Amino acid sequence: MSEDGKENSVPVWKRLLGESIVKLNTLPSSPRAHREKLMEVISRYPMRINPYYLGLIKEENDPIYRQCVPDIRELDDKRAAPDPLNEEGHSPVRGLTHRYPDRVLLLVSSECAMYCRFCNRKRKVGQPGMVTDKSIEEGIDYIKAHREVHDVLLSGGDPLLLEDARLREILSALHAITHVDIIRIGTRVPCTLPQRITPELAGLLQEFHPLYMNVHFNHPVEITAEATLACSRLADAGIPLGCQTVLLKGVNDDLHVMQKLMRKLLTIRVKPYYLFHGDPARGTSHFRTSVSRGLNIIRGLQGHTSGLCFPHFAIDLLGGGGKVPLLPDYLTGRDGGSLLVTNYQGNAYRHPDGMDD
Repeated sequence: MSEDGKENSVPVWKRLLGESIVKLNTLPSSPRAHREKLMEVISRYPMRINPYYLGLIKEENDPIYRQCVPDIRELDDKRAAPDPLNEEGHSPVRGLTHRYPDRVLLLVSSECAMYCRFCNRKRKVGQPGMVTDKSIEEGIDYIKAHREVHDVLLSGGDPLLLEDARLREILSALHAITHVDIIRIGTRVPCTLPQRITPELAGLLQEFHPLYMNVHFNHPVEITAEATLACSRLADAGIPLGCQTVLLKGVNDDLHVMQKLMRKLLTIRVKPYYLFHGDPARGTSHFRTSVSRGLNIIRGLQGHTSGLCFPHFAIDLLGGGGKVPLLPDYLTGRDGGSLLVTNYQGNAYRHPDGMDD
């Protein structure tokens, strides 16, 4: 293999993507039970597991397996909405969501390196026509026409599965809009296909500062030597990296797992940013925990890990209400001019309140 990650002139990441498992009978340990239902799951919600991510599985139903292998429970989830966050209702043009006053989300890719079974956009990811050149062009035109938009988040699918040249075109068009101050990229590629983060890609992204990137790791096992190299290349290119983790039953709904994940993220220069309560998207109910479970994990992180390890625990409100951060109740009351506060050890303290102007 050459130093630039190519074999016979084909980039390693493309080869791995091309060798992805997309059919049930090609899984190394293909599930024997409920095969017909699992085939129906895949026909509704596509499967893609590239060899790199597949290699992280140690045994059936481990945390990596649960994230990527289809489950018949995806079909049994009738009550949840396909679009719980009402992205379509906040889409003035196809593929662009304008929910907050000063920022928009623009879909630029319909593909992912691995199709996460818990995805809140699984109704459309991997489907033909989800994103087109025309929808991207219309989105950019919308941004040009709306001077209140200062922040653009590129999403999908995964923007980093675009070819370098196409990604450059999109970033150049956005960078040229004078009222756009910040461009962000939401990606799971550094976790699920870190070979995609080539020196060439890092160099390309470096041209478009201020550029921020939200990556997505859910379990410590995902932080490998390859993922470390990918994040190092991005960080060395001056790109601030934050992690958006989703709280998933049977994957990371455990304090010790979450502590280890948050600490390991810092070692690869990724700041824990959000810990999301799972969105109630159809086909994902078996992954959701209670909100109290997430609050207990946050309580367990407080005081036992560095503040750098501490993500915002947030829910994304049904119907498009936006993200709301949640915290355990440390402030338990007031007494005269004092606050009554409980610390991370459960000890009660009085703390003087400030004076209003």
